[in-house]
Amino acid sequence: MAPSVLLPAVDAIRPPPLAPSRRGRRPQPKASWPSAAVEAAYRKRLVKLVDEMARSVVYWVTAARRKREPEVVMAMDDYASTILARALQRLRRLWSRRFDDMARRLAAYFARDVSRRTDEQLKKILRDAGLAVKFELTKAQRDVLGAIVHENVSLIKSIPRKYLDQVEGQVMRSVVAGRDLKQLTDELHETHYASRKYAAFVARDQNNKATGALQRVRFLESNIEECIWMHSGAGKHPRPSHVKAGRDKVRFKVSEGWWDPHEQQYIWPGYLINCRCSCRPVIKGFES
Repeated sequence: MAPSVLLPAVDAIRPPPLAPSRRGRRPQPKASWPSAAVEAAYRKRLVKLVDEMARSVVYWVTAARRKREPEVVMAMDDYASTILARALQRLRRLWSRRFDDMARRLAAYFARDVSRRTDEQLKKILRDAGLAVKFELTKAQRDVLGAIVHENVSLIKSIPRKYLDQVEGQVMRSVVAGRDLKQLTDELHETHYASRKYAAFVARDQNNKATGALQRVRFLESNIEECIWMHSGAGKHPRPSHVKAGRDKVRFKVSEGWWDPHEQQYIWPGYLINCRCSCRPVIKGFES
């Protein structure tokens, strides 16, 4: 999402006179990691919407099924399936509209929050290293923020679509097989749980991707040419190539990214699904 060419500096990095450290060199800049607070806030809002939708679906589907009681709902009962189909159509319109209304605002809020936290972290890292830098909202930054908002709007809108497609299949299979209401509600609760996990994944993965993309733009604008790959160690199933790159302190060009030998492409930390890695800038005079 970030531009591939070196951009003019926002405000030239101005290293003030620094006293040498105990080892005779300036302290190295640290890595900037995705904010856990931003991820948690985004996840909380998404999961809350999913929970509201699931409660609404269970209530109205249960009500539609009970319209046939005390009669036994037989397999291929057209009347039962018609009642349920109409209920599901209403629910789909209701919750698609609700998520559509929330998507743009929630995505914009998330993008602004990630941008603010990323800038704060990077300014602190550079300030701790003795560098003065001032960030402004540049055209490149706006482009990346726009792309983040657009991608997250699409992902948020996909949540009710995926959930309701699964629910519709479960409801109609229940009618065909003549299952009782308890079996159906148990399946609906499992689908609800899966949708909660998907919402949490969206929050985590997009936080990693957005942080990396915004970080890369700031490095380019600050004329930082190289970074060192940092492996997070937070994931349950780390990519061996990322572990090795972090252990070997692999350097890569900011303008290109790091060549991942397993993926056979240039990537940036957080670009791949569930990648939680980061990087730290390489600044002349700050490396041994």
